Amino acid sequence: MTRSQHPEKLISAAGGFVGILLVLLVSAYFVGPTSASLVVASMGASAVLLFAAPHGPLSQPWPVFGGHLLSAVAGVTCCRFISDPRIAAPAAVGLAIGVMYYARCIHPPGGATALTAVLGGPALQELGYQYVFTPVLLNAVIILVVAVAVNAPFAWRRYPVAWARRAPPPRPEAPAISQEHLTFALRQMGPLLEVTEEELAELYAMAQHHAGGTHLSPTQIRLGGCYANGRADARWAIRQVVDEQPGATPEQDVVEYRVVAGYEGRGSGRCTRAALALWAREEVPPPVVAGAAEARVTARSAR
Repeated sequence: MTRSQHPEKLISAAGGFVGILLVLLVSAYFVGPTSASLVVASMGASAVLLFAAPHGPLSQPWPVFGGHLLSAVAGVTCCRFISDPRIAAPAAVGLAIGVMYYARCIHPPGGATALTAVLGGPALQELGYQYVFTPVLLNAVIILVVAVAVNAPFAWRRYPVAWARRAPPPRPEAPAISQEHLTFALRQMGPLLEVTEEELAELYAMAQHHAGGTHLSPTQIRLGGCYANGRADARWAIRQVVDEQPGATPEQDVVEYRVVAGYEGRGSGRCTRAALALWAREEVPPPVVAGAAEARVTARSAR
């Protein structure tokens, strides 16, 4: 998720301030204030990448560390062996780009680090290859440590990118399944699954009924109890448990029932206790059974 609100911008600005302040103090200690201002220029570009785009490929530790160090080596080498600065400067940048490419640590501010080694003045040129370690190596370490510390408290922008906590990708919504889909699947199964289309329709109705709201638990199904499915359509019915046979578990007990009201007429059937609990929505007191059936008939006649 992209976070571009004011707190995010303030975190980036604060990180850049702290990082460059420390880099400037260290550079001034080793090369003096005047030369330090030249050295810090390349680190300023790195600070923009590290604190404004901490998860970018050019902002990761190896590009920052390797890019600056290898570019510093390229710059010092060209300064020492090419006397004309008009040739040494572009050669240093070109060599730095090539080395960064092969080392897989492309970091654009590295070009400025190489260029500073050539055009930074006598104070920097006299350092020779010491320029690679002080101040460039120290500056790279400082800016990386500050980037880790400033971004660490914020899970979404922790540095380096491998430490960032990303939100899991959203799960795709499951496609809606209709009775026609179930019928097609049943036909594909062929003789492996002996279920009639009428039984499948009942199964689909029970599944819809279950998805639509709460239902009873198997422990609520008892011998002699009357249960309604709570439907408001033509499939409304009430069943009364008239017998039960133990199964492997209470949920698998086989119960026999008779239909006392509703579309099923006066038929009977048998199923597991769990299946009847899935079908039922409420237990109906026996004295209410007849009245409920009559009320249902009256309501249908009024339509």
